[in-house]
Amino acid sequence: MKVILNEDVKSLGKKGELVEVSDGYARNFILAKKKGVEATPANLNNLKLKQANDARIAAEQLAEAEALAKELSGKKLKLSIRSGEGGKTFGSITSKEISAAAEEQLSLNIDKKKIVLKDPIKTLGEHKVSIRLHPQVMGELAIEVSEEK
Repeated sequence: MKVILNEDVKSLGKKGELVEVSDGYARNFILAKKKGVEATPANLNNLKLKQANDARIAAEQLAEAEALAKELSGKKLKLSIRSGEGGKTFGSITSKEISAAAEEQLSLNIDKKKIVLKDPIKTLGEHKVSIRLHPQVMGELAIEVSEEK
């Protein structure tokens, strides 16, 4: 019997896949626990429409992320940090502070978890920070760190 899976089933397949299983397994496990539906022409058509809609939404999200990456490339954030003699800083600038500054200065809501910092920023000057906007798109934002007065 052919079955369309509603959720991932270990050692059988992932959600949305069309799989062939024995009649007993389908009736007693897959259909009974609502882990899948029988592959009727109507259900196959619904699956095809859902996959097309998911592909369209994914393409829109990718286009939005690419547009945001282009917008970020020309922007610069200004942050300040306390420093002592010889430019030695006290503390560092973290992704949380960068996210808050982007919201305040650029009116962009960037999740702090999407900001990729190898190490916290501990020096004055200009730094480039990568931002993961989409699994396939990385944006870059310039940050100018100055001495707090």
